[in-house]
Amino acid sequence: MAAPDLMGAPAMPPALSTLVADRLREMITRGLLAPGERLKEAELADSMAVSRGPVREAISILERDGLIETLRHRGARVITLTFDDIEEVYSLRLAIERLAMERCAARATPETLARMDDVIARMKALAPDDDHVALDLEFHDLVYAAADHTRLQRTWNLLRSQVSMFLNARLDRDHFRASAWSEHAELRDILAEGDPAAAVAAVERHIGWTLRRIRETRGADPDTPATGPLSGPGPQGKTGL
Repeated sequence: MAAPDLMGAPAMPPALSTLVADRLREMITRGLLAPGERLKEAELADSMAVSRGPVREAISILERDGLIETLRHRGARVITLTFDDIEEVYSLRLAIERLAMERCAARATPETLARMDDVIARMKALAPDDDHVALDLEFHDLVYAAADHTRLQRTWNLLRSQVSMFLNARLDRDHFRASAWSEHAELRDILAEGDPAAAVAAVERHIGWTLRRIRETRGADPDTPATGPLSGPGPQGKTGL
């Protein structure tokens, strides 16, 4: 009996639990499910017209992603990002983004730059109620894809939802929206120059300013170095997206 041709078989559709997890992830990162909000399996199953099994599996997926926590005898709830949590997310993001920008500067193709131009054009044309965070992350997705580093990409995928959650919770959304396109245009132009060191310095300005403000707000450890990209006043107009 001949072995089945698995390579030629049609692609399997995503599992229902994956689809439910994607929907819940979007609701959490966009703030439709608030930090600390309890997730009731029966209500979620009814609202999505599915059984409780896929909802339960979806909650487990998002718990692994760090968006949901399960408390003994209290069920599942959306995480609440403390200042310590946000500092961890952004210090890790800065570390991996340095590597991503360094590699992207050496590998970005004309196609990559053209796709960045498209994202920036859509950022510039955003209406007040449009999802500016999705475009911000789409730009950085292109950086990671061009970096061509499997483990780096995997780390970004794990962190991405929490970054989205933080960006959607920002109080300075109007300034964020207004300045996003020009800051990303600057990153794009530096990447086009093909200078890895300049690309690393640019992302330190871009993200490091936010990390410094997070540390200031929560009361940073006094041993935090007083020099480098995370100290001193941020560049004029920088929001650290």
